[in-house]
Amino acid sequence: MKKLSNLIDRFCFNHPRFGIPNLTLVLIIGSVAVYILDMLTYSTVGISSLLSFNRALILQGQVWRLVTFVFTTWGQSLFSFLLAMYFLWFLGTTLEREWGTAKFTCYYGLGLLLTILIGMFTGYASTSYLETTLFLAFATLYPDTQLLLFFFIPIKMKYMAWISGAMLALSFLGSLIRLDVGGALLVLVSVLNYLIFFWEDLMYQSGRIRGRAKHSQKSNVIQFKKAAKDFQKREYTHKCAVCGRTDVDFPDLDFRYCSRCAGYHCYCMDHINNHAHITE
Repeated sequence: MKKLSNLIDRFCFNHPRFGIPNLTLVLIIGSVAVYILDMLTYSTVGISSLLSFNRALILQGQVWRLVTFVFTTWGQSLFSFLLAMYFLWFLGTTLEREWGTAKFTCYYGLGLLLTILIGMFTGYASTSYLETTLFLAFATLYPDTQLLLFFFIPIKMKYMAWISGAMLALSFLGSLIRLDVGGALLVLVSVLNYLIFFWEDLMYQSGRIRGRAKHSQKSNVIQFKKAAKDFQKREYTHKCAVCGRTDVDFPDLDFRYCSRCAGYHCYCMDHINNHAHITE
């Protein structure tokens, strides 16, 4: 996985002009055009039926379906379609700016290629799972970035990634329950595509989490946390070792620590110069 990721990075570095500039915009324009044409031709034949993935028709020569199926939007309401286009624009354009055209095209292109291969094997293909992994990709790069869900609910991307991961897991399990091998494989190849590009990032973050967990188990860290909790539970900050007066009982009274006593011993101003020094 790591070698394949490094190979892609080297290819993108050596071929910076590779890819389709503004690929996200191309996908959105194509999807919007197909959606509008579907509404106009709904009473006769939907344009999506001429563009969707159909293995039998592809083998008969309608090879354009290998590409045009990415623009089809079967049965989506206007609200869900607009929401999907908003997220595609937000995630896709940000990833393309971060990675560059070459790597973003590789990400979407490799995912699309794997999807097509599964489609030719099972007879069905959809890019919905591939586009869901854009949430995972974005959250891996910008986990604390906040967006407005439904345009008014603030939520961090790392939580959106958990939601997207749960949706992919449910889709995978649902496909297995229905004995839908094609649906399950489409989820797997989409997640595989994400792992190819983010394997090193995930391993690095996993190592940091393990390191923090190991560090928190050290005795000195545990003792420090215990001391901090004990300190917070105290009702006072300073207490005279001779008379027992505290800064809580006498807030205007000054307290000092004796430099000649062994350890840290606090005294009020009446006893800082009038006490037996502690040597042990």
